Amino acid sequence: MNKSEILEFLNRNPVVYLATVEGKNPRVRGMMLYRITPEGIIFHTGKTKDLHKQLGSNPQVELCAFSQKENMQVRLSGKAEPLEDEALKKEMVENRPFMKPWVAKYGMDLLTVWRIKPDKACVWTMESNFEPKKYIEF
Repeated sequence: MNKSEILEFLNRNPVVYLATVEGKNPRVRGMMLYRITPEGIIFHTGKTKDLHKQLGSNPQVELCAFSQKENMQVRLSGKAEPLEDEALKKEMVENRPFMKPWVAKYGMDLLTVWRIKPDKACVWTMESNFEPKKYIEF
């Protein structure tokens, strides 16, 4: 796979597991990506969430997407950076109605938006299970 194919895979499979570090302990959670583009991978969280605090302390992350249908897993690593984009926040709230009650109660400032700038990815399939890892540089 190349970079473009990896981004297409993530667009088809936007529910991922995102790993961060808190102190010396790994933390992982499932989440929905918002937008996947060549400029980066966009997601959101709340300022009160552990994820927001972990990213502020250590922005290095890894995400993992899996498709049983495609029999493929993609792991992607990179650095997360905060985005200050009010228009994007409003768009997210409009496109994800479950967020509207939170914003109505706590305000738009509760929402934080992050972009992962990938540095490399690794693709896994059952067929390639025992082959040496091949990294795709971004």
